[in-house]
Amino acid sequence: MFKPKSFNNDNSLYMKRLAIILTLFSAAILPLGSLFAQGGLQTGEVDIIKQFNARLADADRFLFAPQLPPLDTFTKKQTYAITNRPLNVQYLPPRILPKTLQNEPKDPIYNGYARLGAGFPKAILVEGAYDLVNKEGLDVGFDLRHLSMNNEGKVENQRFADNDFGLHAGFHSDQGFSVAGNLNYSRDFLHFYGYTDLDDDFASELTYDAEDVKQRFSLLSGNVKLYNNQRTAGGIDYSASLDFYTMEDLYASREGGIDLVLKGTKWFEDRHPLTIQLQTDFSGYRDSSKQSLNNFFLTPSYSYHGDRFRVKLGLNLANFDDEFTFYPILEASLNVVDNLVTAFAGTEGGLQKNNFRALTEYNPYLTSRPKLKNTFYSHYYGGIKGEYRGVQYRAQVGYKDVKNLALFLTNGDSIPRFNVLYDTGGIFSITAELRTQLIEGLELNGRFTQIFFSLDREEKPWHPAQFRPQT
Repeated sequence: MFKPKSFNNDNSLYMKRLAIILTLFSAAILPLGSLFAQGGLQTGEVDIIKQFNARLADADRFLFAPQLPPLDTFTKKQTYAITNRPLNVQYLPPRILPKTLQNEPKDPIYNGYARLGAGFPKAILVEGAYDLVNKEGLDVGFDLRHLSMNNEGKVENQRFADNDFGLHAGFHSDQGFSVAGNLNYSRDFLHFYGYTDLDDDFASELTYDAEDVKQRFSLLSGNVKLYNNQRTAGGIDYSASLDFYTMEDLYASREGGIDLVLKGTKWFEDRHPLTIQLQTDFSGYRDSSKQSLNNFFLTPSYSYHGDRFRVKLGLNLANFDDEFTFYPILEASLNVVDNLVTAFAGTEGGLQKNNFRALTEYNPYLTSRPKLKNTFYSHYYGGIKGEYRGVQYRAQVGYKDVKNLALFLTNGDSIPRFNVLYDTGGIFSITAELRTQLIEGLELNGRFTQIFFSLDREEKPWHPAQFRPQT
């Protein structure tokens, strides 16, 4: 009898099939068993035990190295036939809406201002201005100023007072021109002092009443100017101005003058100006005698502005007392390093008036009958300028060849006043300037100037006038 060993449940199907096969096999060999038994075969129980273990055989791996097919470098020209089929599309006109702007606060506009100040010794400042009319196309206003000082407590009769009053008006037409003018009146008082230092030169102590050493200047001046406030169709700017004045002092010295200037500028490419200026400057002085200085100037010039350089060429033709003098005008500048170093050089010349008004504005302690002359000068200069880290700088050297340079020397009288002397010579100057903005609204400026005089007659340059022509 065969007893098949039990199998796992997972192989139940396989076990059933095996049981059926064994049953059929047993049925087939059973008669043979009986036959062998009859022949004397031994009988007994036989246990057939077999453990079934199903396994998968190892699979053979096939190694395969893929390769790209050869690159097709053949160029094929493609031809496209596109049928143009325009579409009739109607677009509505765009609707443009104005952009909303935020209202930024505007700086307040004031019609006037006033300023008061005081100092030592006994100094008072009063200053103010007011616009009576301030609207588009028209402005009318006035200004005033008073400055005085009194140091009589320490120096006898050391005191002065300056008083100025002015009116101004301007009309600006929408037709492209403007007319502006002003009228000013000043009345200045001063006293000659310093005689107390001359006691050693005189037998008695010097002392004077204020009225004995008093000086007064009265000046009435005005200006009228016509100019274009818009560029004309031909690219021309024009202006015509007339200055006039009349003045007198306490010692019956009088002077009057008229200065007429006509100027026209033609612009080429909005950057190269051609300018012609005609000036007639008349002045007449009168006390016990008469003196006059009548100067004429014709000044044509042309400026060319390149990307890195600028050149100005011109001529100043001056006439005085029927004598003509030619002064060349040459200015050149080259931008060596962008906004850092600019080199410049030039020459200019002309006449500078030493009339009664100009001399007393520089030195009011002047004698009442000075000698009036023109100063003839030629100026040669050169230097560098630029800006580095917010600091603007300028360094310049110059030389002036001067004839009739005005000098001031005391007269040696018991009431000291200044006489005017004239000399000829050369002036060499060195100038350095710095300018920077420290914080918002605060600017720092510095200037250094050293001047060396070489005169023909005088031993020293006695209090020379401020002789610095514009460069």
